[in-house]
Amino acid sequence: MAIFVAILVTSNVASSAKIVDLGITLFGFWGIPSVPLAFDGGTLLFPIVYVLGDVFTEVYGFRFARRVIWTGFIALSLCSLLFFALARLPADAVWEDYAGTAAFDAILGGMSSGGIALASLAGYLVGEFSNSVVLSHLKVSMKGRALWVRAIVSSLVGELLDSLAFVFFASLTGVFGWELFLSLVLTNYIFKMSVEVLVFPLTFLTVKKLKKAEGKDAYDVGVKLNPFSLGGRNG
Repeated sequence: MAIFVAILVTSNVASSAKIVDLGITLFGFWGIPSVPLAFDGGTLLFPIVYVLGDVFTEVYGFRFARRVIWTGFIALSLCSLLFFALARLPADAVWEDYAGTAAFDAILGGMSSGGIALASLAGYLVGEFSNSVVLSHLKVSMKGRALWVRAIVSSLVGELLDSLAFVFFASLTGVFGWELFLSLVLTNYIFKMSVEVLVFPLTFLTVKKLKKAEGKDAYDVGVKLNPFSLGGRNG
């Protein structure tokens, strides 16, 4: 949970800090306009959140994953409030000379204004809970077989909804320009899914070792997959 929360908060600060363009484009043939594969800095680390989400749901079940997801939500909200307060406190004159409020607003404005946090929280909640619900449902229906199928299918759904919601709200609040919408959605989705596939062997080994060490292998039979429930057997 600690690693999950740390990655979540760090990736959101990185998302606000820099947009990366490796000079690679998609399409650009048969009359289809080319789309540059630019991505926000948080994309480098954020896919690990989904890997951990798969581990939590697979080993401990949906109710534990739900607690982790909401813990991340609270931590990210507190981070956003801190940057919001910093942006409004008076600046030191020496700091203003070598850095300045304009630089702070340009780099961390998304966090301090709440734009990047709103976008991330929207994408994070929709994506993480979709991922967890799909994985949990598939585990029961597939009787625990073929972890790779349910891990990838659940991530396909969760990452797509996450990318769409994140870029939409970030663009709506002015963190990103609308001209980057398609590029960022495609790049976020392709990059995150590529990471998910590449690290799946590690996900599989982690799940296997945790199940053995903890003596747990949760099946959410009789558990309502409700993100807003506070607990209970059918909660």
